[in-house]
Amino acid sequence: MIAKTVSESAKRGMRGREGVVEKQDESTSIAEEASRGVPLLLHACCGPCSIEPVLHLRQEGFEPTICWTNPNIAPRSEHDLRLRTLMQWARDVAHVRVIVADEDSAAWEAGVAPFGLDRARRCRACYAQRLATTCRTAVDQGFSYVSTTLAVSPYQLFDSCHDVLSQLAAHFGLTSVWRDFRPYYPDATKCSRELQMYRQNYCGCRFSAAEAAISRQELRDARKAARARARAQRTFDQDLFVCGR
Repeated sequence: MIAKTVSESAKRGMRGREGVVEKQDESTSIAEEASRGVPLLLHACCGPCSIEPVLHLRQEGFEPTICWTNPNIAPRSEHDLRLRTLMQWARDVAHVRVIVADEDSAAWEAGVAPFGLDRARRCRACYAQRLATTCRTAVDQGFSYVSTTLAVSPYQLFDSCHDVLSQLAAHFGLTSVWRDFRPYYPDATKCSRELQMYRQNYCGCRFSAAEAAISRQELRDARKAARARARAQRTFDQDLFVCGR
């Protein structure tokens, strides 16, 4: 649930067009969006990662419409929770339209899943599928500009994603609006926490969930080992002190 009361930091996620408050309206046309800024279709991976891109793209003069297409996210309950979180934030906080596009899970299983734990190849194929759907949706809906919130998280493969979006945008006759939103990741994290938005602890697919679990366990093991070394050092220092008396 998104909190009703927010701090100044959380209000960053609420800033859009100064003085304009709108409800999400599926009937909003691209012509109406153009009156507020240059229409842009923004692929979104989740709600928290959408906060800063929407804010900064609006400051640049764009009016984003969010495109949700993430067949990678598993299990289904996780997928639906992330989508509900995004939709609520878009409706109640950001006042931005959301298009829920096609999600071909079978194509993801056939074209992405076989790469398994080969992260570089798996993520590139995953970016390609999701961003290709975004570009097709942009063409169908009359957009000329596309971008993605995948440029927010420092955990994404930034250069690979950039390359994929650039190639796809050119193929579909669109303009890629690529921005490095990673410096704003801490702001997005703080704002989403203050808004009490659901925050996931893995990218989305079952392979990334396994990788994240391994990383968390390695971190716990490293911290445990560091504490053990610190205790051993204290014991050694104490014994040395006693022997030296």
